[in-house]
Amino acid sequence: MRMAELSAESGVPVGTIKFYLREQLLPPGERTSPNQARYSAEHVRRLKLVRALMETGGFSVAEVRRVVDSLDNSAGLFDTLAVAQYGLTHPAAEDADWAYQRLRVAAADRGWVIDPADPAGRTAAGLLNTFRELGHERLLDRLERYVELAEGVAKADLDQLDGLSSPEAVVETAVVGTVLGDALFAALRRLAQQQEAARRFGSGEPVQEP
Repeated sequence: MRMAELSAESGVPVGTIKFYLREQLLPPGERTSPNQARYSAEHVRRLKLVRALMETGGFSVAEVRRVVDSLDNSAGLFDTLAVAQYGLTHPAAEDADWAYQRLRVAAADRGWVIDPADPAGRTAAGLLNTFRELGHERLLDRLERYVELAEGVAKADLDQLDGLSSPEAVVETAVVGTVLGDALFAALRRLAQQQEAARRFGSGEPVQEP
């Protein structure tokens, strides 16, 4: 297909496709003349992935490039997903040794490896540090239970990837599912808190927006 057809098929404007090509986020098409190239369904899949990473995941161009480089270099699905997760996490505070130890204790029965080099581990440690700095460390008393629940959610997440046909589809689904899934789970958590609070403390009127 030509550039215009690629744009129509993917829903990505021509100008944006050209930007992705310049930034090497999208492989070049097959050159048919000095000013024309032919594109394929592989380009459509890659465009959907890049768009999901940037628009849904909030990835920078450099972070997207790391993901597509991992795909193009056949790094393996586990390693590619790890690269994608890096763009979804944030570094922790420097002074978090106690937080890493608390995480290791909480996850010991589940066999997790908590590595300070892991972006997700840094994010979790930073959040534990924030609980402590705000004087709410007691809210971590049931961290083991949260680890158990998180493992169940992770299994459900990865079940959604079964049967997907391409590495791009797997990474795109994982990123979109994580970003939107986090928001969905937060909303479900609040709904569950309302229901549980009503059971424990007496039913009341549903919460209304101001």
